[in-house]
Amino acid sequence: MEVILTVDGKNIEINHFVQDILGNTLVGAVTTLHGVDEDCKEVLIKVKQ
Repeated sequence: MEVILTVDGKNIEINHFVQDILGNTLVGAVTTLHGVDEDCKEVLIKVKQ
């Protein structure tokens, strides 16, 4: 699993442990939603303040 974190256009380096935590948490939450397949290949989330 690859997780890319970008903040205000700057790529933030994160290690594999953090990638696994973030990725598995997001995929776990998203796949519980109606209409999302459990074998999805990519999830993109954009947050703006």
